[in-house]
Amino acid sequence: MIKNVLFDLDGTLADTAPDLANALNAVRLWRKLPKIPIDVIRPTISLGANVMIKLGFNLEVGEPGFDEIKEKFLDFYSANIAIETKLFEGMDDVLKKIENEQKTWGVVTNKSSYLTIPLLKALSLDKRAACIVCGDTVKHNKPHPAPVIHACKLMQANPASTIFIGDAKRDIESGSKAGTKTLIALYGYIENDANPDTWGADGMVRSPNEIHTKLEQVGK
Repeated sequence: MIKNVLFDLDGTLADTAPDLANALNAVRLWRKLPKIPIDVIRPTISLGANVMIKLGFNLEVGEPGFDEIKEKFLDFYSANIAIETKLFEGMDDVLKKIENEQKTWGVVTNKSSYLTIPLLKALSLDKRAACIVCGDTVKHNKPHPAPVIHACKLMQANPASTIFIGDAKRDIESGSKAGTKTLIALYGYIENDANPDTWGADGMVRSPNEIHTKLEQVGK
């Protein structure tokens, strides 16, 4: 039986794409470049800032100008972190049902704590989450199992009765290696050429409204 639920943040728990896309385009405008449509940016978001910058400026880590652009991008995003960001439709009902059933839920993200905590506070989730594990909480990030293992310890949860829901392959790898069940959030920021069928998850959901049905199926 599933007693604990862990969520990835960007693309699973919250739709952060508008604010992240605005930050990337703000830096492009600073460099006198035209905006990129949000639908083009969206599939890169769960892969992190470095991949977004590669998309926006065709720069790799270590190349001239990369660090300056990344700093500008993160500064703008930090200052405008919850302008358009909101929970995915139906997610608040999912969280309320988890809480009403006296189950615990938490967040496991590769996003740094200086961005994660203010965002969760803006969404009024920081006090509701039983744990918040960020990209700088433990030594290793997803797809390493360490963040999920740490989250289970914080919640005093058995990984076998825990499920991790995410929209990236590294979420599924992290949860599986940690011993939890896993669900793929197909409504999230999945790359255009990705094949979630090959990720080895225990199930998939096309919207937050499907989560509880899947929890019951996976927990049997």
